[in-house]
Amino acid sequence: MDLMADIEILKGVGPKTAEVLKKYGIRTVRDFFYNLPRDYENYEQPTSIAEIRPGKVVIKGKIDSLATRRARRRNLSVTEGIIKDDSGSIKVVWFNQGYRVRQFEAGKEYYFSGNFELRNGRYSLVTPSAVLASDVNPLSGLNPVYVAHGTLKSHDFKRLLHNSRDKFATIPDLLPTVKSGTRKDALFFAHFPNSLQSAEKARDYLAYEELFELILAAKLNRQENNKLKAIQIPFQNEAVKKFVKGLPFQLTVAQRRAAWEIIQDMEKKAPMNRLLQGDVGSGKTVVAAMAAFETVLAGVQVALLAPTAILANQHYENLKKLLEPFKITVALLTGATKNKKNLKDNIKNGQINFVIGTHALLTDDTEFKRLGLVIIDEQHRFGVEQRQKLMLKSPNKLAPHLLAMTATPIPRSLQLTLFGDLDVSILNELPKGRQPITTKIITEIETRAELYPKMEQVLRAGQQIYWVCKAINDDPRTETTSVKVRCEKLKKIFPKMRIEFLHGRMKPAEKDTIMEAFSSGEIQILVSTTVIEVGVDVPNATMMVIEDAEEYGLAQLHQLRGRVGRGLVASSCYLMTKGEMAPSRRLKELKKSTDGFYLAEVDLRMRGPGEIYGALQHGALDLRIASLTNTKLIHRAQIDVDKFLQNPENILKYKELMQGITKYQQITTLN
Repeated sequence: MDLMADIEILKGVGPKTAEVLKKYGIRTVRDFFYNLPRDYENYEQPTSIAEIRPGKVVIKGKIDSLATRRARRRNLSVTEGIIKDDSGSIKVVWFNQGYRVRQFEAGKEYYFSGNFELRNGRYSLVTPSAVLASDVNPLSGLNPVYVAHGTLKSHDFKRLLHNSRDKFATIPDLLPTVKSGTRKDALFFAHFPNSLQSAEKARDYLAYEELFELILAAKLNRQENNKLKAIQIPFQNEAVKKFVKGLPFQLTVAQRRAAWEIIQDMEKKAPMNRLLQGDVGSGKTVVAAMAAFETVLAGVQVALLAPTAILANQHYENLKKLLEPFKITVALLTGATKNKKNLKDNIKNGQINFVIGTHALLTDDTEFKRLGLVIIDEQHRFGVEQRQKLMLKSPNKLAPHLLAMTATPIPRSLQLTLFGDLDVSILNELPKGRQPITTKIITEIETRAELYPKMEQVLRAGQQIYWVCKAINDDPRTETTSVKVRCEKLKKIFPKMRIEFLHGRMKPAEKDTIMEAFSSGEIQILVSTTVIEVGVDVPNATMMVIEDAEEYGLAQLHQLRGRVGRGLVASSCYLMTKGEMAPSRRLKELKKSTDGFYLAEVDLRMRGPGEIYGALQHGALDLRIASLTNTKLIHRAQIDVDKFLQNPENILKYKELMQGITKYQQITTLN
C-alpha cells in the first residue's frame, strides 16, 4: 500500500472531507493512519442511572426529546434531552453543539461519558461524549477518542477508519530494526485495541519509530556538517591569556571550559556547530567575546544575530568595551542605524571586524569580505531559513563556524535527541558576586499589607522594580489586570515615582525609549508584559513582581525572574496569585530552586516536550506519540540508529523513512 498517496483514495473521503483534513495537515494516507486517538474511554462497566452519583460517569442508554434552544446570552446554544435506561432517566445538556440533535438514531443504545453535576438547581449529565454502543469493541469495552478537526468530530474519524480497516494488513514496515509486520499491527491496535495493554504496546512501538526518525535526522545533519570545509582559526595562546587578564572580572570554571571547547572546535577543518547553553546571568557574552577575539586575530570577520534591537544594542555596548581595547572594530546594524550604506560598505571591504545586528544583517545588500564565525543569540527565535541565510553570507566557499546561544536550559534528554547534530557547552555556575534571588508566593489579598511596604523599601534604597502583567488591555470576561490599569494604580500608590508601561504592540522606537529610560534609572517601576523576558539587563533592578503567576509556564517564570539579581544587591521575586487556592506545584518548584537546569527537567516531566521545544525554536517538533522523558526508549533508538548508519547505503533502501526524517532535519539543523 502506498502510504504517501493522497487522502482522497480512502473510502468515504470525498473532496469536502479531504479539504477539511488537509487544512489540519492530514494530506496523505500515512498522515491519516498516524492521526492516533488522544485517549481511550473505557465502557466495560457502565453505571446504571439508578446508581449514578455526582462526578465523572459512564452510562449506557437511549436518548429522547432532544432539542436545541438559544440561551439569553449571545452566541450560546443549549441542546437538552433525556437519557433513559432500564433503571431510570436523567437530563443531558450540551453547549454550542447543535449537531447533537442529528447525531442520534431513534431506539439505538449509546455510551455517554461526562460529568454528572448540579446545574441551575438540577443534576444533569453535562457535555458528555457519545458513541454508538455497537461501535465499541465488546471484548475490550474501549472507545478511541479523536481530536476534532473543524467539522470532523471523533465519530467521523472512527467511521472513516472502519471504512479502511482492511487497508491495515497491507501497511509496509518502516524501520529496518524491527521484525516484519510490527508497524501494521501497531497502527491497527492503536485504532482498534482489544485491551488497554494492546493499545499501550502499539503506542510504545510508534513512539520508538518517531524517536528513531528524529535521532537519525540529527545524526545525518552532523554527517552533512562534517563534510563542509571551514576557515581554520588557530589558537593564539598568549593573546588569549592577555585578553582574559584584561577582563574586569574572573572567569568561572564553566566559562573557561566552554571557551576552550569552542577554541578547539574552530581549529578544525569542519565548521563548528556548537550550542552554548547557560542559565540567565551565567556569562555567555564573555565566552562569545573570546570566540570573536580569536576569529578576528585570524583576519576573519564575525557576525552576531540578536532577536531584538534592545538586545543587539546591549551586546554592542558590552562587546565594544571588551574588544575595542584590542583594536577590534565593532559595529551595530539594526533597522534604526543611520548611514547604513556606508556601514555596509565597510563590512563588505573588511574594515568592520565584528558586526552585531538584528534582521538587518539578513538583507541581501549586507555582504562580508570573509565571514568566519556566526553567533546567534536566543537561536530559537530564528527560523531555519534565517539562520541559513546568514551562514551563506561569506563570499568564499568555506562555511563559517556557528555558535548558537540560549538562556533556556534544555533537559539532557532533549539535548540527546533534538540537538544530536550539535556539540553542547553548558554554563552551569554563576559569576562570583551574584546574589541569590529570594522567591515568595503571595495572594492578591496580601499585596497591600506585605508587598507595597517591601516595594517602598526597595525604591527608598534607589533601586528599581519590574511588575509583569499578562494583558495589554483589560478584558471584561477575565479578572486579569492589564499593564495600563496596573500602571495607573501604582502611580496612585507611589505618586513621587516615575512609573511607565511597556508591551509588545508599542512601536520599536517607543519601546527603546522606555527601556533606555529604565536602564538609566529615570523610571523607577516598569510595568510590562513578557516583552522583557529575554535580554534585558538592568543591574539596579532588584525586585520582580509577576501578577497572575499561575498563568505562566515554569520556564517562562524562571526567565522573567532572571531579569533581577543581575547586580551585587540581593534581589527578590514575588509570584502573585488570585483567590485562596493552594499554589500549584509549578510555583512551589520555582520558589524552591533558582537552578534553571533542574527546573527544565521538572517542566519536561510536568508538561512534556512540546512546551519546552516551543520555547526553544520556531517550527513544531510535533512528536505525536513519543515522550522525551522516556530515556530507555531514547537510548534504545540511539543504539539502533548507530547500527543502521554503519552501512550508509542502507539509507537509500528506505524511501519512506527518508521522506519522514526530512522535516526533522529541517527542524534540528542549525546550518
